[in-house]
Amino acid sequence: MAVVGAGWAGIAAAVHARKAGHHVEVFEMAPQAGGRARTVQAAGHALDNGQHILIGAYQATLQLMGELGADPSRLLRRLPLVLQYPDGQGLSLPQGAAVPAFVRAVLARRGWSWAERLSLLATAARWAAMRFRCGDGLSVAGLCRGLPARVQQQLIEPLCVAAMNTPAAQASAAVFLRVLRDALFSAPGSSDLLLPRAPLGSLLPLPALAWFERHGVPLRTGARVRELQPETGAWRLDGEPFNAVLLACTASEAARLCAPVAPDWARTAAELRYEPIITVYLQCAGARLPLPMVALQATTEAPAQFAFDLGRLDGPPDVFAFVISGAREWVDRGLQATAAATLAQALRAFAASIWPTVPTVLHVAAEKRATFRCTPGLQRPPPNIALRLWAAGDYVAGPYPATLEGAVRSGRDAARSLA
Repeated sequence: MAVVGAGWAGIAAAVHARKAGHHVEVFEMAPQAGGRARTVQAAGHALDNGQHILIGAYQATLQLMGELGADPSRLLRRLPLVLQYPDGQGLSLPQGAAVPAFVRAVLARRGWSWAERLSLLATAARWAAMRFRCGDGLSVAGLCRGLPARVQQQLIEPLCVAAMNTPAAQASAAVFLRVLRDALFSAPGSSDLLLPRAPLGSLLPLPALAWFERHGVPLRTGARVRELQPETGAWRLDGEPFNAVLLACTASEAARLCAPVAPDWARTAAELRYEPIITVYLQCAGARLPLPMVALQATTEAPAQFAFDLGRLDGPPDVFAFVISGAREWVDRGLQATAAATLAQALRAFAASIWPTVPTVLHVAAEKRATFRCTPGLQRPPPNIALRLWAAGDYVAGPYPATLEGAVRSGRDAARSLA
């Protein structure tokens, strides 16, 4: 069989298919594996094309890393979920059973009135009574309309944009509730932050390449598939026969290949719209943030929602990643203007003692099609396209938004469909 795409979905598909006894060949149009979660060389450092985080609920991803020999306990730093702002206020979930931990965190949250804290707890209890389900046409903003404005601004909106890369006013409440259920209200440790202590390439792509070599899985990089043609009981990729094909490339590439053979599926995939993510890397010798990850209040003039101290995560010392999710407006303003606004935000947000000198902009990474826009009522293409033809990727129909876990699960599930 052929797997088209060596991002995280394609890697998962190829590994699971090979373990099931199938002969697998992988095609990747880029020069390297990893897709939109990869490591690049920039400004003399190994930096990721965007700062990514995982959480404890990412069981499929953690299992796959372990199977490839990438020890999650060594490569990821596990921390309790802390959404702390530079002033020290924020939500911090203690360890233990999920629901009591959430209640204790909300009650202990400084800076909110008792009315605000009790309103959040009552709303969360109502969501639980609804089994974290709602109508497909509801937005996150609509779901949270009764919550106090400060709770929405300092908790709901950061969680929504971090999980879905879509502003709350345009994000699907149904998907948001599923994320909350699995991350905050399921097993102990599901909400833990898993912050990479190594470049993204070391988490999955590089271990996968070594695994492919050990298990006889050819990987053709720089190989864009031009044409997909049906054949009785099989498929041809650029004239080469395969008994099955799994498209783990981008939605636009899959739509292009499928347009002649599955036009309805291709149309649904092609109609997806996207949100960008920008990561601005700053450098400042001797600087140190109070935590490895700090939440920020984004405004029309302050773009970033989170800042990461890479030196505290075993990364390049004195380098800081400021992440701008839902960054369409800032892409329109231009990367130079975005970098300048982020630098100004960093100086305003943190006390002068944090920065021994004025930081400099080291690198700006922009993924203009980072994730699909997870909007209410969105129709996502199914994984089954035609007989012995499947799709895998974070965009295919599933319970999660565009996340690493969604990509890995889709690849795993598509490979299992081979049976």
